[in-house]
Amino acid sequence: MANQVEPMLIQPLYEYLQRERFVTVCSIDHETSGPNVSAISWVFAPEENRIVFAIDNRSRFIKNIQFNPQVVVNLIANESTYSIYGTASVKLEKIESVPLKLALIDIQIKEVRDVMFYGSKMVNEPKYEKTYDLQAAAKLDRQVMDVLKNS
Repeated sequence: MANQVEPMLIQPLYEYLQRERFVTVCSIDHETSGPNVSAISWVFAPEENRIVFAIDNRSRFIKNIQFNPQVVVNLIANESTYSIYGTASVKLEKIESVPLKLALIDIQIKEVRDVMFYGSKMVNEPKYEKTYDLQAAAKLDRQVMDVLKNS
Protein backbone atom coordinates (compact mmCIF):
# COMPACT_ATOMS: atom_id res chain seq x y z
CA MET A 1 0.00 0.00 0.00
CA ALA A 2 1.45 3.37 -1.01
CA ASN A 3 2.21 6.30 1.27
CA GLN A 4 2.62 4.39 4.54
CA VAL A 5 4.85 6.13 7.08
CA GLU A 6 6.58 4.28 9.93
CA PRO A 7 9.01 5.43 12.66
CA MET A 8 11.38 2.50 11.96
CA LEU A 9 12.03 -0.29 9.47
CA ILE A 10 9.10 -2.61 8.96
CA GLN A 11 9.98 -6.30 9.29
CA PRO A 12 10.37 -7.03 5.53
CA LEU A 13 12.80 -4.09 5.17
CA TYR A 14 14.76 -5.08 8.26
CA GLU A 15 15.09 -8.61 6.85
CA TYR A 16 16.02 -7.22 3.42
CA LEU A 17 18.88 -5.23 4.97
CA GLN A 18 20.49 -8.24 6.62
CA ARG A 19 22.87 -8.69 3.69
CA GLU A 20 24.62 -6.62 1.04
CA ARG A 21 22.10 -4.70 -1.10
CA PHE A 22 21.95 -1.95 -3.69
CA VAL A 23 20.60 1.31 -2.24
CA THR A 24 21.05 4.98 -2.96
CA VAL A 25 21.85 7.54 -0.28
CA CYS A 26 21.04 11.22 -0.65
CA SER A 27 22.80 13.90 1.35
CA ILE A 28 22.89 17.69 1.18
CA ASP A 29 25.96 18.87 -0.72
CA HIS A 30 28.29 20.91 1.49
CA GLU A 31 29.16 23.33 -1.33
CA THR A 32 25.94 23.77 -3.29
CA SER A 33 23.33 22.91 -0.60
CA GLY A 34 21.65 20.82 -3.29
CA PRO A 35 20.97 17.08 -3.26
CA ASN A 36 23.85 14.65 -3.75
CA VAL A 37 23.19 10.96 -4.45
CA SER A 38 25.56 8.02 -3.95
CA ALA A 39 24.99 4.36 -4.79
CA ILE A 40 26.23 1.89 -2.17
CA SER A 41 26.01 -1.83 -1.50
CA TRP A 42 27.77 -2.36 1.84
CA VAL A 43 24.70 -1.63 3.93
CA PHE A 44 23.21 -3.40 6.95
CA ALA A 45 20.44 -2.86 9.51
CA PRO A 46 21.69 -3.90 12.97
CA GLU A 47 18.37 -2.79 14.48
CA GLU A 48 14.99 -1.64 13.19
CA ASN A 49 15.85 1.98 14.00
CA ARG A 50 19.40 2.01 12.59
CA ILE A 51 21.27 1.47 9.32
CA VAL A 52 25.03 1.31 8.95
CA PHE A 53 27.11 1.31 5.80
CA ALA A 54 30.68 1.55 4.59
CA ILE A 55 31.83 4.17 2.11
CA ASP A 56 35.19 5.41 0.84
CA ASN A 57 36.45 7.73 3.58
CA ARG A 58 37.44 10.32 0.94
CA SER A 59 33.87 10.43 -0.36
CA ARG A 60 32.05 13.75 -0.71
CA PHE A 61 29.34 12.14 1.45
CA ILE A 62 31.56 12.49 4.54
CA LYS A 63 31.87 16.28 4.17
CA ASN A 64 28.18 16.49 3.32
CA ILE A 65 27.00 14.88 6.55
CA GLN A 66 29.39 17.02 8.58
CA PHE A 67 27.73 20.04 6.92
CA ASN A 68 24.20 18.64 7.33
CA PRO A 69 23.57 15.19 8.86
CA GLN A 70 20.11 14.74 7.34
CA VAL A 71 20.06 11.91 4.77
CA VAL A 72 17.67 9.69 2.85
CA VAL A 73 18.31 6.07 1.97
CA ASN A 74 16.22 4.92 -0.99
CA LEU A 75 15.63 1.24 -1.62
CA ILE A 76 13.43 -1.04 -3.66
CA ALA A 77 12.14 -4.04 -1.71
CA ASN A 78 8.93 -5.69 -0.54
CA GLU A 79 7.28 -4.88 -3.92
CA SER A 80 7.63 -1.15 -3.29
CA THR A 81 10.03 1.79 -3.08
CA TYR A 82 10.99 3.28 0.28
CA SER A 83 12.67 6.46 1.46
CA ILE A 84 14.30 6.10 4.86
CA TYR A 85 14.95 9.48 6.51
CA GLY A 86 17.50 9.82 9.27
CA THR A 87 20.48 11.49 10.83
CA ALA A 88 23.92 10.26 9.74
CA SER A 89 27.21 10.34 11.60
CA VAL A 90 30.68 8.97 11.01
CA LYS A 91 31.06 6.12 13.49
CA LEU A 92 34.60 5.25 12.34
CA GLU A 93 36.75 7.41 10.08
CA LYS A 94 38.75 4.37 8.97
CA ILE A 95 37.77 0.73 9.33
CA GLU A 96 41.11 -0.84 10.25
CA SER A 97 40.20 -4.45 9.48
CA VAL A 98 39.67 -3.93 5.72
CA PRO A 99 42.31 -3.11 3.08
CA LEU A 100 40.42 -0.15 1.57
CA LYS A 101 40.08 3.31 3.12
CA LEU A 102 36.49 2.97 4.27
CA ALA A 103 34.50 4.93 6.82
CA LEU A 104 31.68 3.43 8.86
CA ILE A 105 28.51 5.55 8.72
CA ASP A 106 25.65 5.22 11.20
CA ILE A 107 22.13 6.42 10.41
CA GLN A 108 19.56 6.85 13.16
CA ILE A 109 16.21 6.34 11.43
CA LYS A 110 13.52 8.94 11.98
CA GLU A 111 10.96 7.92 9.36
CA VAL A 112 10.38 5.21 6.78
CA ARG A 113 8.06 6.23 3.98
CA ASP A 114 6.59 4.06 1.24
CA VAL A 115 6.95 6.34 -1.79
CA MET A 116 5.64 4.04 -4.52
CA PHE A 117 3.13 5.72 -6.80
CA TYR A 118 -0.51 4.71 -6.43
CA GLY A 119 -1.83 1.50 -7.96
CA SER A 120 1.51 -0.13 -8.68
CA LYS A 121 4.10 -2.50 -7.30
CA MET A 122 7.72 -3.32 -8.07
CA VAL A 123 8.08 -6.69 -9.76
CA ASN A 124 11.90 -6.89 -9.72
CA GLU A 125 14.51 -5.75 -7.25
CA PRO A 126 17.68 -4.05 -8.55
CA LYS A 127 20.51 -6.45 -9.33
CA TYR A 128 24.17 -5.76 -9.93
CA GLU A 129 27.31 -7.78 -10.42
CA LYS A 130 30.92 -7.16 -9.48
CA THR A 131 33.14 -6.44 -12.49
CA TYR A 132 36.49 -7.11 -10.88
CA ASP A 133 38.17 -10.26 -9.48
CA LEU A 134 35.24 -12.24 -8.06
CA GLN A 135 37.32 -13.96 -5.36
CA ALA A 136 38.80 -10.66 -4.21
CA ALA A 137 35.33 -9.07 -4.27
CA ALA A 138 33.83 -11.90 -2.20
CA LYS A 139 36.64 -11.65 0.37
CA LEU A 140 36.30 -7.87 0.65
CA ASP A 141 32.51 -8.12 0.88
CA ARG A 142 32.81 -10.61 3.77
CA GLN A 143 35.30 -8.39 5.60
CA VAL A 144 33.18 -5.26 5.26
CA MET A 145 29.88 -6.96 6.07
CA ASP A 146 31.42 -8.54 9.20
CA VAL A 147 32.32 -5.04 10.42
CA LEU A 148 28.81 -3.77 9.67
CA LYS A 149 27.16 -6.70 11.45
CA ASN A 150 29.25 -6.07 14.56
CA SER A 151 28.73 -2.32 14.71
